[in-house]
Amino acid sequence: MSFPPTASIKKTILLILPLVIILFTSYCSEVGPGVEKVIINGTVITVDDSNSIAEAIAINADTIFAIGSNVEIALLIGDSTDVIDAEGQFIYPGFIDSHAHFLGLGKSRMNLDLMDANNWDEVVKMVADAVDKSSPGDWIVGRGWHQDKWSTPPVESFEGYPEHSILSQASPLNPVVLSHASGHALIANAQAMELAGVTVDTQDPEGGRIIRDNAGNPTGVFEENGENLINSAYEASLERRTPDQQKQDEIRQLELANEECLRNGITSFHDAGASFSTIDFYKGMIDAGKLKVRLNVMLEEENSEYKKRIADYKILGYGNNHLTVRSIKKYIDGALGSRGAWMLEPYDDLEGHTGLNVTPISELEETAKIAAEYGFQICTHAIGDKANREILNIYEREFKKHPELTDLRWRVEHAQHLSASDIPRFAKLGVIAAMQGIHCTSDATFVPKRIGDFRSEEGAYVWRKLLDSGAVVSNGTDSPVERVNPLACFYASVTRKIKDGSEFYPNQKMTRLEALKSYTINGAFACFEEKLKGSLEVGKLADITILDTDLLNCPEEKINEAIVKQTIVGGQVVYKNRESTLFN
Repeated sequence: MSFPPTASIKKTILLILPLVIILFTSYCSEVGPGVEKVIINGTVITVDDSNSIAEAIAINADTIFAIGSNVEIALLIGDSTDVIDAEGQFIYPGFIDSHAHFLGLGKSRMNLDLMDANNWDEVVKMVADAVDKSSPGDWIVGRGWHQDKWSTPPVESFEGYPEHSILSQASPLNPVVLSHASGHALIANAQAMELAGVTVDTQDPEGGRIIRDNAGNPTGVFEENGENLINSAYEASLERRTPDQQKQDEIRQLELANEECLRNGITSFHDAGASFSTIDFYKGMIDAGKLKVRLNVMLEEENSEYKKRIADYKILGYGNNHLTVRSIKKYIDGALGSRGAWMLEPYDDLEGHTGLNVTPISELEETAKIAAEYGFQICTHAIGDKANREILNIYEREFKKHPELTDLRWRVEHAQHLSASDIPRFAKLGVIAAMQGIHCTSDATFVPKRIGDFRSEEGAYVWRKLLDSGAVVSNGTDSPVERVNPLACFYASVTRKIKDGSEFYPNQKMTRLEALKSYTINGAFACFEEKLKGSLEVGKLADITILDTDLLNCPEEKINEAIVKQTIVGGQVVYKNRESTLFN
């Protein structure tokens, strides 16, 4: 008869375990070199098909050689084996952020971070402080403001957005461009609008809006394709830098993004939109040993350029599996926060407005044709229910033309607001829903205001309905829209709790295991790499995240308190928490 161990017995086991391991290590070192590295004395959450749990891992080169008990793995230790004592920590497959913007993340660390501003006055104060440190004519750039998340509304506002007057007063000689948190709107000051040639007579571009006051004057806010009016002037200023300055800025962005990912336990990153030249830059940085995160990159170019060059940019596993390019990024609509999401019915808080179709359907159809011809995924940004329906229609039409192509894994990026009739189409068509758990709780305070309670409950961030229908859901942060923090995203996915403690339609929660899979094996599946990464199994890459917390069983409030102790890519420690005793 066996009995569960008492607390005192457990304590004794933990005390003598290191001695047992030392004895095994001493014994095994006499029989040969052994494996290159082992991690022992941990809780290994494999996320394999059986969801098995182990204690230790053996690694050769960049690959997992064995997984098992401490005793089993100790038998593989030789005189040259690097032995890592995990000290009871929790060992996970390396986190995979399935949708974010790599250089955008780095760039956000170089500019004003407006995410934590409580109101418009605080934003203006941050700009004024930046002006004091700048020379006249320098651009002041920032990102992260969101009018619906401020504690108090702006004194002067139109459609809920601030008006530029006090911003222009704070920066009369410096052009200012401040991107909305979503990236789908911006506010510019008078100097920036003057440089961009924007006047009262400037017309709204196709797929974009200039927000105007009651007299028709631009308020400084530009939505969707309207942003290009200001961004073109800003980008023209960037082009005046020397080639060396441009290269150094790009390198710094990469270094900062790489650092931020590894600090957060991210070993792989789906970069949602990069040019051919950026791909070339990534290859050079990998060759120079400067990029430790594994990138799966979505191309973002014009269809005319794809026809000329796409065959040369299908890249699988470059630089020891640090760069893969086999997908195309497109946009069909904008974001809900800027009322650019393309909806079937008008917004509740803007009469007659149904959002924006930012890319013509004919262009998207042409992209689908190119993707099918060259064996690329399409990853289309679609947030509104109309946008999701239209892109599913485009995918379905293209699939029917190619019945021989049975594993395309085309994706919808965000899939935030769905009509009930379109939810089962994801699984039926084999389309992946690349969602972001953190968007749900970040946006929850204004979603019902935008689209009402009925539509919110029916189809807002309905990953439970998608999972139950058989769809694959991958997870990410969309950084720099949100912080590149997998733990906050995991917490949002399993709790749907907003700041006041209330839950946003809690019947759509993921289970803990589903959330973990959405950040590991599902992310690998979403880019055809599930045989290479996403779970801890023999033969897969040794990409590992070590936390101090059991995400599958800890109290909810402990999830956001979890600490990344180590990040390991290909068996190499690429991040170590400075307070961690591991590896000392």
